[in-house]
Amino acid sequence: MPKIVFIQPDGSSQTVEAPVGQSLMEAATNNFVRGIVGECGGSCSCATCHLYIDEAWYAKLPPRDEMEEAMIEGAIDPGPTSRLGCQVLVKDELDGIVAHVPKAQF
Repeated sequence: MPKIVFIQPDGSSQTVEAPVGQSLMEAATNNFVRGIVGECGGSCSCATCHLYIDEAWYAKLPPRDEMEEAMIEGAIDPGPTSRLGCQVLVKDELDGIVAHVPKAQF
């Protein structure tokens, strides 16, 4: 199973395994990653699974669609590599992806 590395704002990290097809949000909530809430359950309607994808991995992801763009605009402190974890699906090619958890979520 692919591994995902979640980096907390304090620099600590948690590596979890997730099956292909699961979202980063599901991988985080299923493994109790601090700071990822997933309040809407993955329907792209809350931004409580906001992540900053490490620049080395960001270009490997499909682009954000209009709905994700709109939700990210409402996230706390969005950045150029911001993604909603519910919209990023685990693939074998993403084994080792690094995602930074923001300091705060809504």
